[in-house]
Amino acid sequence: MQRRDKHNYYLDIAQTVCERGTCLRRNYGAIIVHNDEIISTGYVGAPRGRKNCSDLGYCIRQQMNIPRGERYEMCRSVHAEANAIISASRRDMIGATLYLVGIEKSTGELVANSCCCAMCKRMVINSGIKEVVIRDTNDEFRIIDVNDWIENDESLIGQKGY
Repeated sequence: MQRRDKHNYYLDIAQTVCERGTCLRRNYGAIIVHNDEIISTGYVGAPRGRKNCSDLGYCIRQQMNIPRGERYEMCRSVHAEANAIISASRRDMIGATLYLVGIEKSTGELVANSCCCAMCKRMVINSGIKEVVIRDTNDEFRIIDVNDWIENDESLIGQKGY
């Protein structure tokens, strides 16, 4: 029996977490792993006590035709990365890896060229997470060194989206 490589093993778990998401456009699942231990998980959903878009039956960003990666202040949801970070202790996240998977709600396909938004990048940087692993296909992924986000600050050049 051939074992799944470690990154895909954790990405598979993040993809399962993704299924809990309540967004009508895209659902993401995130897990934070340190020393081969899952520290926390997170998925896309409205803040506790508020109705989710899936409960309301509409997405305000979709109704306004807001492009992917822009105007997140209009979104009802907390992102998967943010929810995973909120649920973990910083001391457990220092040097950890965040695994991220995105699924298009309309097709069930993986989100192409997925990445953390600008706000989530800032939270990842401050959390002490060392790297982010993002699923591109069921077997392929990218590993991003968080130091690259520190050195290449897209906010200084006005870059939008992701």
